[in-house]
Amino acid sequence: MMKRIDFTKMVASGNDFVVVEGDKVNSRLHPRQVRSQCYKMLARRVCDRKFGIGADGLLILERSKKADVRMRIFNADGSEAEMCGNGARCTALWVKSKIKNNKSKRLKIETVAGIIEAQVDKANVRIKLTSPHSVKTDLPIKVGNRSLRVNFIDTGVPHTIIFVEGLEKIVIDDLGREIRYHKAFSPKGTNVNFIEVLNNDSIKIRTYERGVEAETLACGTGSTAAALIFALRAGLKNTVNVHTKSGEILKVFFDKANNNFKDVWLEGRAAIAYKGEYYV
Repeated sequence: MMKRIDFTKMVASGNDFVVVEGDKVNSRLHPRQVRSQCYKMLARRVCDRKFGIGADGLLILERSKKADVRMRIFNADGSEAEMCGNGARCTALWVKSKIKNNKSKRLKIETVAGIIEAQVDKANVRIKLTSPHSVKTDLPIKVGNRSLRVNFIDTGVPHTIIFVEGLEKIVIDDLGREIRYHKAFSPKGTNVNFIEVLNNDSIKIRTYERGVEAETLACGTGSTAAALIFALRAGLKNTVNVHTKSGEILKVFFDKANNNFKDVWLEGRAAIAYKGEYYV
């Protein structure tokens, strides 16, 4: 028997998502583990760019007792992520579009990584991420016959950052995949961000995303991670511009004191691309 699922296709900085209301997908399935398996299967199907809708991830929006909405993020391979920066920005815009006669620009999103604050001003959406942690700089690793110095930070999900020159010449999928599964980052693995410094407050980034298992046009938590590591290296205290693969410039705001970060915000545009019905 075919089941119809209403969805919204959304995009933020080239990161695209299928957004679905959880209550309308598996309201009769219990316990939660059963629903999770269904979501994982659904993510693999809808994210397929040949046989599905096509997306980097599936966002399941559920009711929350702690916030305006609960967001669960399933990558294209069906794995569940703790957090997604651009996904959270899409979620904030989606929730805002559903609220009638509400002049407030602020809302809260519950995620596995914690509560995310959001501000929506038309198409411009900024989110306050949970406090970054597990910072490691100049970490030596060996990839094949190559010795690398990398940096690591968790901005809700784990990210490795590598400073490079000639960013456009790097074969991201090959090198990114090797680092993503490197034993130094087991068992969770890591997202991998290659960045090139443009000037004293701007960087350019390319990201290999865990779960998508390929390069994406942008990554919100990755852009944030890269900006913070760059800030440590350059001695910046508040703002970094991040030029993504999609061409959009994301802004990362923060307060830095003694190599610690607080009040970390990610800002950029988000949009509803279209709405439709999917049959499974």
